[in-house]
Amino acid sequence: MYPKLISIGGFFLPTYGVLVALGFLAGLWITIRLAKRRGLPADDIANLAVYCALVGLAGSKILLVLMNLDEYLAEPSRLFSRDTLLSAGVYYGGFLAALGFGYLYIRKKHLPILGTMDVMAPGVALGHAIGRLGCFAAGCCWGVACDRPWAVTFRNPDAHALVGVPLGIPIHPTQIYESLLTFIVFLALLRRATHPYKPGSQLGLYLVLYSLARFGVEFFRFHEQPPLLFGLSVTQCIAVGLLAVGVWLLLRRPETPAMGVS
Repeated sequence: MYPKLISIGGFFLPTYGVLVALGFLAGLWITIRLAKRRGLPADDIANLAVYCALVGLAGSKILLVLMNLDEYLAEPSRLFSRDTLLSAGVYYGGFLAALGFGYLYIRKKHLPILGTMDVMAPGVALGHAIGRLGCFAAGCCWGVACDRPWAVTFRNPDAHALVGVPLGIPIHPTQIYESLLTFIVFLALLRRATHPYKPGSQLGLYLVLYSLARFGVEFFRFHEQPPLLFGLSVTQCIAVGLLAVGVWLLLRRPETPAMGVS
């Protein structure tokens, strides 16, 4: 693929970074529009999105380090290497960190906790769907060997040098799988956002749908770490936990229903 969008001498603009930035802006635009429809302060919601993006970036790196702790302990200098800095990290690490920070920020601003997270859910899904295209461009989060007609073969040596993706081997385009599935999640959430829904149900639906999508895609992804539990990866175990939270949010009895706005 094309991990370097622009390259001048030793400087290059990573395609991944550009697509992640575009995903964030698109998600922020959707979130602010939904927040205004719900009568939430747009400035506070925009600030929350920016802070969560920064915290999420840090959280994704932290989980990446924890999942490869032996390697980083054996070579601590890798913490500050270009590979680590340019790495996408682990999405769930970023999501959980941003979720925790978001809860504290929402409490501090005296915003409705579930209502605020509901309006952010579609934007998160859209930003993630676009960001996964950046993963595909960079070559990270690649899949296992594949003999299907839709298999992809990376041949760009820059992609191998930057993220380690194998070259010349047909593999599952897991980044595309996840991008398409997450975009479907976004469409489902956006359509539902214009109808009445109970507080927390948008967040719950996101957790359920995305967790199911990620759980399935993980079977086709290449993993350096051994399974964590019952043959499942760390990410799949997290997905199961968040799926349970999502189901609880969907089934809980609301105190006051939130009315949709068309």
